[in-house]
Amino acid sequence: MARKAQQQPHYRQIPQFLRSLREGAGLTQRQLAARLKRRQSWVFNCESSNRRVDLMEFVLWTRACDKDPVKTLAKLLDQ
Repeated sequence: MARKAQQQPHYRQIPQFLRSLREGAGLTQRQLAARLKRRQSWVFNCESSNRRVDLMEFVLWTRACDKDPVKTLAKLLDQ
């Protein structure tokens, strides 16, 4: 049976990584959502693998956490 992309083994580390970015920036889900002009539930769904994050959303997420997207992506790929 086919799985959703966010449930594939190679994607599993991304939600945890996004959560660690947010927490490392000292932000709550609500605060990050406000910076991204999204609902808190959207952040929750991204962090709990209920929703897949595309590349531009990853860039916006990292910037909202005051991180450089290129360096952050390199860090993710090194894991």
